[in-house]
Amino acid sequence: MKNKINHSMSLAKPDAIGVSNKQKIALSIGIIGLFILILALFNVNFPNKGVFLALSITLISMGIVVYSREAYLTKPEGIKNDGVWFKSISSRGVWGWLLGIILTVFYIVLYFFPAYLGLADNGSDNTGLIGLFDPLSKLLSGKPASQWFVYGTLYTLAILAFGYKFILKYKHNRYQQIRTVSVMFFQLGFAFLIPEFMYVLNSDLPYYDLKSIWPLNYYIFDEWSVKKFLSNGNIGLGFLLFGIISIFVITPILTYKYGKRWYCSWVCGCGGLAETAGDAFRQLSSKKMVAWKIERWLIHLILIFSVVMTTAMVYTYLGNSKNDFWLTRSLFITLFIGFLTFLFAGILFFKKNELGNDTKYGAISFFVIIMLLVFMHLTATTEHVFYIKGSSLRSVYGIYIGSIFSGVIGTGFYPILGNRFWCRFGCPMAAILGLQQRLFSKFRITTNGGQCISCGNCSNSCEMGIDVRHYAQKGENIVRSSCVGCGICAAVCPRGVLKLENSSMKGRINSNEILLGNSVDLMNLVNQNSNK
Repeated sequence: MKNKINHSMSLAKPDAIGVSNKQKIALSIGIIGLFILILALFNVNFPNKGVFLALSITLISMGIVVYSREAYLTKPEGIKNDGVWFKSISSRGVWGWLLGIILTVFYIVLYFFPAYLGLADNGSDNTGLIGLFDPLSKLLSGKPASQWFVYGTLYTLAILAFGYKFILKYKHNRYQQIRTVSVMFFQLGFAFLIPEFMYVLNSDLPYYDLKSIWPLNYYIFDEWSVKKFLSNGNIGLGFLLFGIISIFVITPILTYKYGKRWYCSWVCGCGGLAETAGDAFRQLSSKKMVAWKIERWLIHLILIFSVVMTTAMVYTYLGNSKNDFWLTRSLFITLFIGFLTFLFAGILFFKKNELGNDTKYGAISFFVIIMLLVFMHLTATTEHVFYIKGSSLRSVYGIYIGSIFSGVIGTGFYPILGNRFWCRFGCPMAAILGLQQRLFSKFRITTNGGQCISCGNCSNSCEMGIDVRHYAQKGENIVRSSCVGCGICAAVCPRGVLKLENSSMKGRINSNEILLGNSVDLMNLVNQNSNK
């Protein structure tokens, strides 16, 4: 009998290409748990929904935990060559495409056709998959489940179960363990349990994920949301003020001290799912220059759209007379344009040299926003802005950005485009934090070029498409707007070349003074040193 040929080019036999018997048993256990959910999806009437839901969740969790323990606890600590480019599911093979299609179809049904999941209409009882989750929803909040409760439960389960797998995989790195526990905590507590308990305490308060900050929480400034907050006394006003303070105070301070990683890699639910359930697909992010150019244009265009859309949304329910409310439409537009002007002038004054050619694009973006807001103010009517009905305008962002981009494409395409596609190309919150990180954050990834052996582990593992090796070979600090500070590049470096640091602003952007033949600024560096 001929031996099976190993096509790996590794000098040592790669780990975890095969699946052990214990892992096969674990997969079978998990599939049984999923099968219960599939049966519910096809309207199988279980005699005791609470028991079968608990059984399904337990089996799925048990399968992931047992599989993970067998995969990583039987091996020594350190960097693993897990054969990701030799597995169909993690290298855009047949299983990867199949999983991507299944996830995409699930998101389309979830967002646009919840009746197929069993969502009740006209006061009738839920059926199907949503009906299976009714006992858990009634236990937590006393109300029947919705498609969002089902999604939130499965979302939280994925982060917790695969978070455990992630902790085992990177057991040699304390930073990875702590930040993974952090995203698990924030997802379970702030995104899942607290909103349910808030409903029990006060059913009239709008759903509010405390860690979701505008523009991710795009509905916080909607008219119905603001009215509900204001009608609930001090507690409602407190939540609304907390949302505003989070945008203008908390976010800039934390980004200044720690970079955007404090949110994108430690708090955010989208990042939490990407880091845990999506870890197997991080190597699929494109490192091509064209991808970087598309990323820069697309994410900032979406940010501009978010700013204009939110401003227009607030504008629609303000009046023209001070007798109705002190904040009139004219005053609101004046204050907002003044704030943007002050912000842009400050950036231009303090950071013009560091931004270089990007200053031109920043100026264009600024004037585009101003012109759009002025045009809106001059042409708006009682019900229409930009010649579009206000209620229709408010739904545009939710449908095309909040649903299709972040959900259907952003998560459904994990096995095809990588686990941070939404964070990299679409998330307006990531764009804001990225600008703050690039302009005034203490965070950077320092490199020791003399120790780099050009193995490429860092670039391969970067989920944001950054060619980390390019910086490491030159001994250059990595200060990129897109970097979420996940630290995986440092965790997989066999030589300890990379280090995540929060230091002073001085010398943060500039490269270390190493004379490189391929540096376009070589002569400028020589001239600067000769004039010292």
